[in-house]
Amino acid sequence: MNELKNKSCRPCRKGSAPMSAGEIEALLKTVPEWRVVVEGGENRLQRTFTFPDFLQALAFTNRIGQLAEAEGHHPKLITEWGRVTVVWWTHSANGLHRNDFIMAARTGELASA
Repeated sequence: MNELKNKSCRPCRKGSAPMSAGEIEALLKTVPEWRVVVEGGENRLQRTFTFPDFLQALAFTNRIGQLAEAEGHHPKLITEWGRVTVVWWTHSANGLHRNDFIMAARTGELASA
């Protein structure tokens, strides 16, 4: 069972160091179906969720928005007919932080809600 889904984000300071490749590799195993992509020279976690129609995709997007506001950690969301692409990264670290893996795990839980 993924313990990350039960955690909350911890505030990061500007200039925080991004995770090392080894740290990323270890935590990536805990969030199946997520992958690391490089965008703007930064590592980011990305996953696309599929739904039978736009309304369900939009409802999922709204659930992520509520979680993001509650945690003070906001993703890039792309909502389309039948799918939502979610991208997590930490701006202040210019890459990935443990918080991103926490939010990825929690996002996965929202998809089945």
